[in-house]
Amino acid sequence: MGELANRLIEELNCETAFTIPLFGGIPIPESVAVTWVIMGLLVVLSIWLTHDLKVVPAGKKQLFVETAVCKLQDMFRDMLGEKGKQFVPYMVTVILYLGAANLIGLLGFKPPTKDLNVTAALAIMSIVLVEAAGIRAKGVKGWVKGFAQPSAVVAPLNVMEIIIRPLSLCMRLFGNVLGAFVVMELIKIMIPVVVPVPFSLYFDVFDGLIQAYVFTFLTSLFIKEAVED
Repeated sequence: MGELANRLIEELNCETAFTIPLFGGIPIPESVAVTWVIMGLLVVLSIWLTHDLKVVPAGKKQLFVETAVCKLQDMFRDMLGEKGKQFVPYMVTVILYLGAANLIGLLGFKPPTKDLNVTAALAIMSIVLVEAAGIRAKGVKGWVKGFAQPSAVVAPLNVMEIIIRPLSLCMRLFGNVLGAFVVMELIKIMIPVVVPVPFSLYFDVFDGLIQAYVFTFLTSLFIKEAVED
């Protein structure tokens, strides 16, 4: 258990990847540096996949891209509803980033989602978007009146949700990713040879993609609630 505790502390420790020599030195955390790597990979992949597109698909690459994009867009349109369809590009971007962030550990990088600061930032961004969507759809007056629905008695609870929702999104994503790491380390300690391989595929691949889906699903649900009458 001492070994597991040390590994857990090591995972939670946010190390500095490098320092930018400006203004006395700006330290760049490892999670930020890995996020930049993910951004670069997604940009390069997007350029390669969308290069030389035809009006009529002429190859398997374009068919794959069009199918994947349509599936993602349709999925989020169903979640967001007609009034929230303008937020589909944001949700697709978030699920691609989270999917890549949770899978990048397979390449030897430390997933950014193991940093509580990253999950907190994503949760705050999502909730700011949710409240902004509500204000845009209902106006400031309608948005404020929404806190007193269905009764003025529950207004304090509705106001508390502004804090509870990002906290819930943040801790759910961070806790599940970290929990998967703890379970895998326990399995490696108990059965260190063959068994960890299929479990690694589950926790590193399947569970990582599930957490990306859950985060974006809940954000989409909150947006839909905010923009509906």
